[in-house]
Amino acid sequence: MRFLHTADWHIGKKLQGYDLIEDQKYVLAQILEIAKEEEVDAIVIAGDLYDRSVPAVDAIEVFNELMVEWNLHEKFPIFAISGNHDSNIRLSAGTPWFSHSNYFLQTRFEESFQPIEFKNSQFFLLPYFEPIAARIYFEDDTIKTIQQAIEKVVDRMQEAFDSNKKHILISHFCVMGSTKSDSETKIEVGGLDAVPGELLEPFDYVGLGHLHNKSALHQKNARYSGSPLKFSLSEINQQKGVWIVDLEEELSLTFRELTPLFEIEEITATFKELLDPTFYQKINRENYVQIYLEDRTIIPNMMNQLRKIYPRILGVERSNGREVQVKRNSKKVVTKDPQKLVQGFFKEMTNEELTEKQNQWLTETLQELTETE
Repeated sequence: MRFLHTADWHIGKKLQGYDLIEDQKYVLAQILEIAKEEEVDAIVIAGDLYDRSVPAVDAIEVFNELMVEWNLHEKFPIFAISGNHDSNIRLSAGTPWFSHSNYFLQTRFEESFQPIEFKNSQFFLLPYFEPIAARIYFEDDTIKTIQQAIEKVVDRMQEAFDSNKKHILISHFCVMGSTKSDSETKIEVGGLDAVPGELLEPFDYVGLGHLHNKSALHQKNARYSGSPLKFSLSEINQQKGVWIVDLEEELSLTFRELTPLFEIEEITATFKELLDPTFYQKINRENYVQIYLEDRTIIPNMMNQLRKIYPRILGVERSNGREVQVKRNSKKVVTKDPQKLVQGFFKEMTNEELTEKQNQWLTETLQELTETE
């Protein structure tokens, strides 16, 4: 048995407001070519086919066209499940007749315990689920976490194992010790709902979805395929691709990389450099770029100037901080005649005017003070 393992397509996802439909079509077309080159027997998709439970029309069209081409035209059997981003009810529309063309899409928890037998293997398709689904199915009120649920699930699945076949689990959850990226939706609280890796040991291979890093888990019989595209800056250094899983005898895994339409790139430079043709002609300006600006001064109309050169800016951060311009309230100071000030003060205090003699003394005193300055 030889198959291709992919997951977390998130069709319809946007990156900082930029539509990724064309980027997604570009890499998903590569997956089909890899499947042909590797001559796989089937293609596995481990959840999060769409980015939203109610996907946009163009996202649905892309997915439907892919399934028609892959399954009906190219005759690849498909084994797929729903993830936490998918609507299991909407995604299940049409499943009663999908299996007639070897397109197996499971979205309901209770369907997981009936294995799909294909060549020398048994596939157990376990879609994303909440603990309450297991609690109801097993009629066990003690099930509070995914870990407790998976213990029951694996025990029940083993009852259906055929000792003459390989056993493959396809699912969508977090395994203890795996590392996460910013673009993944949190589906556990404080790590308490992650599943211990040893619970997966009865299977010859566990194909997982949810985590976008293909290196998130290091376990002999289990892998995350990772997402086919980088969906956040935290994934900038991750390899994106698919696993080729060979189970003819011992488990053999080969990772095939995918090439994106546009990369995510980080640039650190001054504003002057960013506008300089000798600088920007050395890079692919069509990439999604995160700019770390070295200038600290305020730059008028900065984003509009940058977008003329870099059309896919994810964000601009000041690497050295930003100057704070303090506006001081300027007050107009009116200088009054000192003699008039004293005259006004005297009248306000005594309600009388200075006498002629007092005015003379005041004039002489002020003159003496002026001469000594």
